[in-house]
Amino acid sequence: MTWEWAVLSNPDIWKAHGERVAASVINIPGVFGQPPCNPAEKINSGYKAWEYHLYLWGLGPGLFRDILPAPHWQNFCKLTQAVQLITQHSISQDELNVAHRLFIEFVKEFEELYYQRKIERIHFVCQSIHALTHYGNEVKTKDPLICASQWTMERTIGNLTEELQQHHHCYTNLTQRAIRHARGNALKAMFPALNPHPESKNVTSPRGSIDIGEGYLLLPKCE
Repeated sequence: MTWEWAVLSNPDIWKAHGERVAASVINIPGVFGQPPCNPAEKINSGYKAWEYHLYLWGLGPGLFRDILPAPHWQNFCKLTQAVQLITQHSISQDELNVAHRLFIEFVKEFEELYYQRKIERIHFVCQSIHALTHYGNEVKTKDPLICASQWTMERTIGNLTEELQQHHHCYTNLTQRAIRHARGNALKAMFPALNPHPESKNVTSPRGSIDIGEGYLLLPKCE
């Protein structure tokens, strides 16, 4: 059986696609973190979650446009836009409505394009596909989902563990550090004046830099 959407199963297309991914690295600012490596060479040898994130949701719409059939590419773009909206740290009600609509449309079209409502393909509709239909409502009850994602949790774990000073009872110490931060956050939530906005602090700009507005600085060249 062949599927029209399984375009990357062609070795030549897969190799060319991987090269395009690697070539796009020069267009990704360093602030975005680990850029995706060539998936044709590295995807089975330690491809990082953040590489998948940039590969699919950042570069995907452009890279897949010329190789996926139009209906499948348009379906993927709906998912990409919805993911980009839903993973913001703050999201308006209008944006949430758009993301929810796109998720619903993506899942419906996914069943028509891939699953095709056939019993022998029911395994295509895995839990992660069904979960997309709930994300819009989950944001209303649990705040933006990025706040509960692995990125936020991993950074929190890293911040707490680097504060450990007593390794004899490390887990007890870690618990106390977490409790201390939770109390501090609760106080700041109740009394915002305890946590002044970063812009209100006196921050010294690097020597020779030029303030170009909106929080950006034009830095001088390095020797």
